[in-house]
Amino acid sequence: MLRWFHALMPKEERFFELFAAHSHVLVAGADALRAMLEGGNAVAEHYQTVMTRENDADDITREVLIAVRRSFITPFDRGNIRDLITSMDNAIDQMQKTAKSIRVFDLHTFTPQMREMADAIRKCAGLVEEAIPCLRSISSEAVRVSRITEEISHIEGMADELHDQGLRELFQKHGTSDPMAFITGNEVYDHLEKVVDRFDDVANVIHGIVIEHV
Repeated sequence: MLRWFHALMPKEERFFELFAAHSHVLVAGADALRAMLEGGNAVAEHYQTVMTRENDADDITREVLIAVRRSFITPFDRGNIRDLITSMDNAIDQMQKTAKSIRVFDLHTFTPQMREMADAIRKCAGLVEEAIPCLRSISSEAVRVSRITEEISHIEGMADELHDQGLRELFQKHGTSDPMAFITGNEVYDHLEKVVDRFDDVANVIHGIVIEHV
């Protein structure tokens, strides 16, 4: 009877599968957001993809949180599991907010710095996707995971510089002549910066897991 009951419980491996699935969704969402910033027809063409990927991420997050409550065995601390999936979900939530802001203001042209920040988001998503499988063998992969989290933090710093540079140029160009262009551009910059910040949060959670388990 007990063996049958355990067979019905979520397995430890399931968490890694769900983390990996969410990381793939992050990459797909980041790719779609970057494609939107090509401007023109690409905005409408890729907007719905961001929305769909965010919904996919919500479904996976819900599965993880349910599995945490039902599982006897988890790969690491339950709080860490919740923090990791929540931080990952926050990243794609912020991508969705960015895409919505672009649609609300009906923007179709973007600055080079905005596109570079979107490139940074894609890099961060790819690094998270690379780091997640390493959590299965966290002791032997600790150095690699630490390197990845450091790289994400480095990208976050570079994105901050792009934000400041782009905002300065935007103000010089539109600050007095076209205040609405400055306001809407500032909104996009703010959202893009927050996406990268959310990925830095993911990196911090992963780094914390490494510290606790090595």
